[in-house]
Amino acid sequence: MPRHDGGEKPQRSCLACRETRDRDRLIRFVLSPQGEVVPDLDAKLPGRGAYTCIDAACLAAAVKQRQFGRAFKREVAVPTPDEMTAQVAKLLLERVMGYIALANKAGKIVAGGSMVGDALKSKNKPGLVLVARDVSEAIGEKIAAQAAGNNVPCRWVLTKDDFGALLGKAPRSAIGIKSSGFVVQLLKTIERYRNFLGEVQ
Repeated sequence: MPRHDGGEKPQRSCLACRETRDRDRLIRFVLSPQGEVVPDLDAKLPGRGAYTCIDAACLAAAVKQRQFGRAFKREVAVPTPDEMTAQVAKLLLERVMGYIALANKAGKIVAGGSMVGDALKSKNKPGLVLVARDVSEAIGEKIAAQAAGNNVPCRWVLTKDDFGALLGKAPRSAIGIKSSGFVVQLLKTIERYRNFLGEVQ
């Protein structure tokens, strides 16, 4: 692998499609002491790493083609393609939920469709709006239009019950994240999750 100077990011190749990308645009996998293939979303676990695109199709193909054994040059224990993609999707979704919970703990969340709407009309607009996937189309589109009209990013993720559980409240149709470092982290994490599901090209 060539060295990268001048601030260039290190690159790696996807086990399945062989496309080379910046390392932080891939998912890293390592071997556990028991020889099990383990996702390393933070890319911090010790040992040799193997990579796939942030794409369930690439991960499933890597498993089917037995690419992890070739990459680690030994026999490895790896779940089925469906199990592996479900495991990574769950971990990515947990990251999204974790950042929302942290933002709530820090007092950076406005919850509820009407509250988010009011916040979008105020001087201190939220930096990000999240709309529940299972909200009614009329309500969801209204909130999304309000966000767009105020140049605030809007993403559809989780459910009304998920929002409520994370905030310790009744179900909520939408939440607003006040401008803070949580906005950047959530946008990045949601993008990775949606990319993995094939929702973002």
